[in-house]
Amino acid sequence: MGLKPNYSPSPTVECGCDEAGRGCLAGPVCAAAVIFPYGYTNSEINDSKQLTEKKRYALRDTIVQDALAYAVVEVSPAEIDTMNILRASFHGMNLAIGQLSVTPELILVDGNRFTDRWGIPYRCIVKGDATYLSIAAASILAKTHRDELMIRLAEQHPEYDWKNNKGYPTPKHINAVNRLGLTPYHRKSFHLKNQLSLDL
Repeated sequence: MGLKPNYSPSPTVECGCDEAGRGCLAGPVCAAAVIFPYGYTNSEINDSKQLTEKKRYALRDTIVQDALAYAVVEVSPAEIDTMNILRASFHGMNLAIGQLSVTPELILVDGNRFTDRWGIPYRCIVKGDATYLSIAAASILAKTHRDELMIRLAEQHPEYDWKNNKGYPTPKHINAVNRLGLTPYHRKSFHLKNQLSLDL
C-alpha cells in the first residue's frame, strides 16, 4: 500500500524532516527536509533503514526530481560537541527548512521531540519515516548524503573503517579509537549522558 502521502486532510504544503548519524562516534549529523506536491505517491519510498544501499541512491534521484523543494545540511562534530547531539539534530533540521525554496505550512518531524525556530506548525511522529512519504524521503536524502561524506573521509583515515561503518560504533571502529585516539572528525562528547537532554 505504501506510506501515507499527507498528514493534512486538505491541501497543505507539508515538509518532512529527518536526520542521519545521530548515534555515530564520528562525522556530522546530516538533516534533510523534503516537500512533495500534495497527494504525491510513490510505493518504493520507505524508511532509509528498510532499503538497500543501491535502492537508497536510486530513490534519491527520484526524490530530487519529484520534490517541490528539498535541502540537506551538515552539523559538524565540533558543533555537536558544543550543543549536544539532540540539539544539533534539531538545529540541522531547522537549517534544512530554512534553505527550502518553498515555505512549508506544516512540518512533519520523525521522532517525539522538536524545537522549531520558524514559527511554523509542526507535528512529531514516532516512526514517522515508516509512516509518511516526505519524512521517509528526508531520511533517504540525509542518509545518502552522510554515507557519501563518510566514504570520502575514510580515504583520509582508512584505519577506522568508515567506508563500512560510516562512523557508527562498530567493534573495529572502537578498537581503532582505543589504539589510535580520536581524529578531528570524531565527536568528543559522544560518551556524555546529557547528549539526549535539552536541559543544558
